[in-house]
Amino acid sequence: MAKSAQAPTISIGITEADRRKIATGLSHLLADTYTLYLTTHNFHWNVTGPMFTSLHTMFMTQYTELWNAVDPIAERIRSLGHAAPGSYAQFGKLSSLKDAPATPPKAMDMVRILVTGHEAVARTARGVFPLADKANDEPTADLLTQRLTVHEQTARMLRSLLE
Repeated sequence: MAKSAQAPTISIGITEADRRKIATGLSHLLADTYTLYLTTHNFHWNVTGPMFTSLHTMFMTQYTELWNAVDPIAERIRSLGHAAPGSYAQFGKLSSLKDAPATPPKAMDMVRILVTGHEAVARTARGVFPLADKANDEPTADLLTQRLTVHEQTARMLRSLLE
């Protein structure tokens, strides 16, 4: 008789309950990050006006950074023994961000929307941090610290355009 395939037990010093809570929080972070990526890429494509060149380039830098962020978040969820969400339907349920407007807004409204988005993603990351800290999950804490730094700095830079 063939043995049934059974997933190996994960024994990394973090309880299953804590791994589940952290993975759930990271799933929300992944959904927020992906939603913000899509919005930023949309704005890159659709920005117009006197600041076109600078905003088009800035948005490209920002969406590239966001794109590069989704994989480490998803990989961390997998390292904790859980499936990473990866569909629009899942992201729509998990994200705290609104979808990009159907009609492209004016350039400075795009900037305002992105400020709000980066601040929301920072709040999501900050909300997961106590779970990682309590479980002594240093890799997740490190990932969250990196994400917080990026989102807070990006929000500050975008806000400076609105002054």
